[in-house]
Amino acid sequence: MRAIILVAGEGTRLHPHTLDRPKCLVRLAGRPLLDWQIDALRKAGVRDVTLVTGHKADALAPAGLPAIHNPRYRDTNMVASLFCARSLLDGADDVIVSYGDIAYEPRVIDALAASPAPIAITVNRDWLALWRQRMADPLSDAETLRIDAAGHVIELGRKPRTLADVEAQYMGLIGIKAGFASRLVDAYDALDPTGPYDGRDRDRMFMTSFLQHVIDRVSPVAAVPCDGGWLEIDTLDDLSAYESLHATGRLAQFCDLKTVAGESSGRR
Repeated sequence: MRAIILVAGEGTRLHPHTLDRPKCLVRLAGRPLLDWQIDALRKAGVRDVTLVTGHKADALAPAGLPAIHNPRYRDTNMVASLFCARSLLDGADDVIVSYGDIAYEPRVIDALAASPAPIAITVNRDWLALWRQRMADPLSDAETLRIDAAGHVIELGRKPRTLADVEAQYMGLIGIKAGFASRLVDAYDALDPTGPYDGRDRDRMFMTSFLQHVIDRVSPVAAVPCDGGWLEIDTLDDLSAYESLHATGRLAQFCDLKTVAGESSGRR
């Protein structure tokens, strides 16, 4: 199994931390987000990790990881960054795609890797407790996610009207089986470059818009349910909230970073 971490974005909502570094190098609980991710992946047995870089890419050189650069990172969004790494979607191995601004426990990767579905995403069923730590009104930033009786995602990424519209929260982790990878590349290439995809063209479409397109036109997308074990670091308020929780010993209620430290001997 290989992993692709999407780290091209600037992360303007984390200024000034991201003025001189990519978002994945912002520190949480004393370590860059990227370090937490790499250790979690390795503890889950994933050794083959590639970065898709953009903003302040030179700052990632000390990580010593293979990198593919998105030269148009200023003008494109995360979906375009993913398909800059299409050479890794060659069907030779299963792939995990990870956003660069998250942290997670190894068990989340284990659950995603164990899914037999051609394409799957992890979803956090305990999202509301986390959102209440991050903001006064959880619905102001949450996105819809609905799951059918078979465990497939049928809607995600839209603005919810009530909490009932959010059965869980998409975690920014996608599992793609080797045999499905070429279909995903073909689905992207077949998109009309002008869109619109939730009001955006293909270069700037959201990942949730692309996943909804896959759901509607290409293949079911399985939901892999998780109860916590994950953090999203999107704003200065997020960072402040998590650092406060860490300082008071309560961060582990949402994501136990102690489970990330160290490596296992397993390999995928």
